[in-house]
Amino acid sequence: MKIKFLGAALMVTGSSYLLETADGVRGLVDCGMFQGSKAIEALNRREFPYRPSELNFVLLTHAHIDHSGLLPRLCREGFKGPILCTKVTSELLGIMLPDSGHIQEFEAEIANRKGQRAGKQPMVPLYTVEDAYKCLKQLSPVPYNEEVVLSPKLKVRFRDAGHILGSSMLEIWAEEEKPVKFLFSGDLGQPDQPIIRDPSIVHEADYVIVESTYGAKRHEHYDREERLAEIVNETVQRGGNVIIPAFAVGRTQTLLYYLHKLFKARRIPDIPVIIDSPLAISATDIFLHNPQEYDAEASDMLYKDHDNPLTLPQLKFTRTTDESKALNKLDRPAIIISASGMADAGRILHHLKHNLWRPESSVLFVGYQAEGSLGRRLLEGAKRVKIMGEQISVKARIYNLEGFSAHA
Repeated sequence: MKIKFLGAALMVTGSSYLLETADGVRGLVDCGMFQGSKAIEALNRREFPYRPSELNFVLLTHAHIDHSGLLPRLCREGFKGPILCTKVTSELLGIMLPDSGHIQEFEAEIANRKGQRAGKQPMVPLYTVEDAYKCLKQLSPVPYNEEVVLSPKLKVRFRDAGHILGSSMLEIWAEEEKPVKFLFSGDLGQPDQPIIRDPSIVHEADYVIVESTYGAKRHEHYDREERLAEIVNETVQRGGNVIIPAFAVGRTQTLLYYLHKLFKARRIPDIPVIIDSPLAISATDIFLHNPQEYDAEASDMLYKDHDNPLTLPQLKFTRTTDESKALNKLDRPAIIISASGMADAGRILHHLKHNLWRPESSVLFVGYQAEGSLGRRLLEGAKRVKIMGEQISVKARIYNLEGFSAHA
């Protein structure tokens, strides 16, 4: 079998691999969007190095956009086959791909407003919300640990990758001159992540294609729960808000898990926790409706103690824009979790605009901050930043809580 690397090689995003068997069966493992600088994101518009209409299948390791984000474009340009993934991945795609389509439409609209004044040709969205919904019809959920026949000489088995809910490694068997087994790791999670089961153990394969986001780097292990409690307590004592930019899927739910434990143990004050991200709210709902995917500790909390680790009395959801804006007028300290995780877009910008200048508030980063992002600039000690056209003085305390990565 031939394997062609189409992305996530010499870079982190854009995961996609083209598979081709000796008898002409062709398919993809992942179809991810490139994310980062403008030069990198321009790769999303390059011509596919294959005809989408000639692909027989897509195997999807998980729902993150850097693994799934070009699926609507692939389907729009002629792919008609099944997109195989786990049940939870299909549910997450049901919210994430339309959200991505909305972002593509919005960015094209903004670019066209500026371009029209400069006499430039109109920009067409990479894909639309409608494209995303059409693509969802091709999803074909499969269970973990069961072999699925793709062709007479090709089969696959999805194994738990322990990265996010529904994530998978792929065991692929190809019957050619001799049987060959491939293992695609997808994004591989760390052991002992909250809520998520540890990665499955695969004992043998002839070829392994494995992620290397962190290479040989070892993650530092320290008490994240204790450090989170310290930051919250110190901020509340000053009378400020704790603003947390967080990725909507995975990181937000991990934070809820830790906050649940801290509130229950009365290690932090009884203050509101607000999820101000429609996508994160919908993702949390999917987590709540799939407890069969929880690890042993979270399952024990749910079934033995009748205590869901993702719920807490202090939790509030703000779905509408008006509800989000009202948070700027809070008269008591609160923990506000919002997207985007790198603070480059989304509602988090409003919260940073209204809290960065306040010395009593804190901004807590819990994920990777790419070079050039607002989050990276704040972590590097910027004294002033431009947000929504306004220069904001940075007086709040900036923290980086490491160890939350969902990558091995």
